[in-house]
Amino acid sequence: MTRTPPVGEPAAWDAFVIGNERGSYLQRSAWARVKAVNGWTSARVVAGGSTPIGAQVLLRRPRPLPWAFAYAPRGPVATAWDAASLGAFTEALRSAPLGRVSHVRIDPEVELDGPLDLGGSLRTSLSAAGWRPASPIQPPSTRVIDLAPDEEALWGDLRKKWRQYVNKARSNGVTVVELPGDPIRPFYEIYRETAARAGFLIRVEQAYRDVWDAYRPTGDATILFAIDATGTPQAALFLVRNGRRVVEPYGGMTGQGADLRANYLLKWEAIRRAREAGAATYDLWGLANPGIAHFKTGFGGREVRFVGAWDLVLSELGRQVYLTAQRVRVIRARRRAGLAAAGAPGLAGGDESTTTRVEIDAG
Repeated sequence: MTRTPPVGEPAAWDAFVIGNERGSYLQRSAWARVKAVNGWTSARVVAGGSTPIGAQVLLRRPRPLPWAFAYAPRGPVATAWDAASLGAFTEALRSAPLGRVSHVRIDPEVELDGPLDLGGSLRTSLSAAGWRPASPIQPPSTRVIDLAPDEEALWGDLRKKWRQYVNKARSNGVTVVELPGDPIRPFYEIYRETAARAGFLIRVEQAYRDVWDAYRPTGDATILFAIDATGTPQAALFLVRNGRRVVEPYGGMTGQGADLRANYLLKWEAIRRAREAGAATYDLWGLANPGIAHFKTGFGGREVRFVGAWDLVLSELGRQVYLTAQRVRVIRARRRAGLAAAGAPGLAGGDESTTTRVEIDAG
């Protein structure tokens, strides 16, 4: 008799996440390997039996604090989002052997006031189970494009001016390619220039290489470049696929790329190619400010706001100490980089080319 592995085992867990409509690449075991380099450990906490609900939880204890911070990026993942399932998951977290933890943060991919949160039902269930609203780590809203329509319909969903910019990029000699060899170095050069121009912090080059190495072997990572007529890369998008959804967590462009409208052609080509490859949705990953929201809105789709981040507090003192230490860390990091102090800790993971934020290594 063939034994069906429990969902908590790595292969079965990844299959569960990939097959779930609201599963995120941040919940896959590959992401745990990416974060392990920065000192994060991981554990999977699953409840629910035949209707599983669970999360891959990342844990890190900043020295010299005695508490660890636990975070389930874009988790939990569930087959049922009712009060009973959430209660079972909460109790499983409380009893899980995670060590001394101050609080567990989640930010599920559930739409605010959507079908799973009608009248705030999910938020009510979270509150009843002991969760409290928290500051977001992942983008609290995004724009999602349904790729079911044909290419002509998707093209028609672009604003007229956006279609003109796409065509202008083409007339300027811009093309979209996957570069041969190692794409991380040219991607990072563009990314670093974007960060310096926009005023946000990014990680070291190796961090993005780790993401590439984790997802590329399964064919789930792609980096597209918009190159000019001389073959010089002027814009880049780092794409990650999970199941039938493609996400663009990182991207940037050069000053010359902006003049060439390279980013418009690059974005359109990423959407078009995702549909061609059989994806069902394209996630533009975050609406950081009105300007970026305006840019992304021009490509069609619809805005999705999530129910946000929630904390299960296991030690109130530990949580307050951690949050204070985190604010200090962000301020120091921005000062070292010559940036103005941010009003919030920032987001971890996401399109850094569209934000003025600091990553907190928890994405």
